[in-house]
Amino acid sequence: MSSTASPVVEPAPSLTRLAPDVYAYLQPDGGWCVSNAGVLLGQDAVTLVDATATERRARLLADHIAALTWAPVRTLVVTHRHGDHHYGARTVAPDAVVVAHERARADIIGDGLNLPGIWPDVAWGEVAPAVPTLTYTDRLTLYAGATRVELWHPGPAHTTGDTVVWIPEHRVLFTGDITFSEVTPLCLMGSIEGSLEVLARLAALDPAVVVSGHGPLAGPEVFEANAAYLRLVQELAADGVAAGLTPLETARKADLGPFQAWLDAERLVANLHRAYAEAQGVDRGAELDNYAILADVAAFNGGRIPTCFA
Repeated sequence: MSSTASPVVEPAPSLTRLAPDVYAYLQPDGGWCVSNAGVLLGQDAVTLVDATATERRARLLADHIAALTWAPVRTLVVTHRHGDHHYGARTVAPDAVVVAHERARADIIGDGLNLPGIWPDVAWGEVAPAVPTLTYTDRLTLYAGATRVELWHPGPAHTTGDTVVWIPEHRVLFTGDITFSEVTPLCLMGSIEGSLEVLARLAALDPAVVVSGHGPLAGPEVFEANAAYLRLVQELAADGVAAGLTPLETARKADLGPFQAWLDAERLVANLHRAYAEAQGVDRGAELDNYAILADVAAFNGGRIPTCFA
């Protein structure tokens, strides 16, 4: 099995109005490092949820914002540590207060500018990690104009420092990478068990619209879709551990059924490494050997690092 091919012609990003002053910025096709964002308008300032991966993509986001308002981005909420959600900050939000969970701040500093080392052929441009200047522990409330914006850290899920952005007035939920829409989830730096618990809690909010970190807009059905995939990963891991197989060997024997059609199916290997660790009693979110695991992902993907279209 290998990654689902991406189109040769890059699909254009789009800005979709979800509610008054609330927009989703969607970047097809949602594969590696092609992430979504949120734009929340105030009277004289913009609150941005994530900031894309590259200078080029951040300039496109800035152009879309400028078509809506003259106001500058004053607040940037970074949903988690991965650079595809914040490297573009110096272009689209150079003067913003950067808000994230306290664990995300530590991880962003520790990660540094690591993605160009994995994908050196991507035209990253002038990018840098967006180190948070304002952090929180459990919950934090912001206002974008008159719109109440609730930030919530749900515990280990996609990573150990995730932030969910909930706009209760309009029942709009930005999940970061806790959910992926029609794209294979990734829990290597978080927790399969934790993700399943968090997905159930998010479903209880009954949002009208869910903006995942990658992929198209969805409704609450995205929670069960992600959960069904993760339960399958747990089942495969349990069988693999019992049979004495490595995660890579288990992945090569696996039948993903309907999930094989999701983009970036090779993430199964990384997810199995996390599921194996949890099945063997490793703490949720404990650091694994990510570069060795990435080598397994490449082996599963025909000996190649998965293609990144950032």
